[in-house]
Amino acid sequence: MSDASHEVLFLADVMLGRLARWLRLLGFDTLYYNDISDNRLLRIAKEQGRFILTRDTRLVKIKGIKDYLLIKANDSFSQLLEVIDTLKLTRFNLLSRCVKCNGMLTRILDKNEIKDSVPEFVFLHFNLFLRCSDCGKVYWEGTHPRKFREKLSEVLK
Repeated sequence: MSDASHEVLFLADVMLGRLARWLRLLGFDTLYYNDISDNRLLRIAKEQGRFILTRDTRLVKIKGIKDYLLIKANDSFSQLLEVIDTLKLTRFNLLSRCVKCNGMLTRILDKNEIKDSVPEFVFLHFNLFLRCSDCGKVYWEGTHPRKFREKLSEVLK
């Protein structure tokens, strides 16, 4: 697969919720439902041109499935590396998607807009805020993004 990284649309099966979050952190459009049937998963993948990520060996034996990756790793970070390595992904758009719902994040230009949406300490000590255009969740540059970048850079060297 050539690296048209952000043209790849993923659909993670019910066993891969944490992997879906990691992919969203990297900026990939990744759908995940914790209670989706195989038939509905296959229908969505086909209708939206999504690449299926699964641990279900039964699922990949269904006739007509061609764009999928059967994930072998057990922990979510190893699964992420498996996806990156197998699909030769090299371009990432960190912190551009909501890890909760997959919506796009937009920068808050006036932090007073989110004063009542974050703890007072956070409002007073941070200046860069992002908000999900779908669910409204607010993100800020705390320790999580820094730790995430450090862990990721170790792996992607």
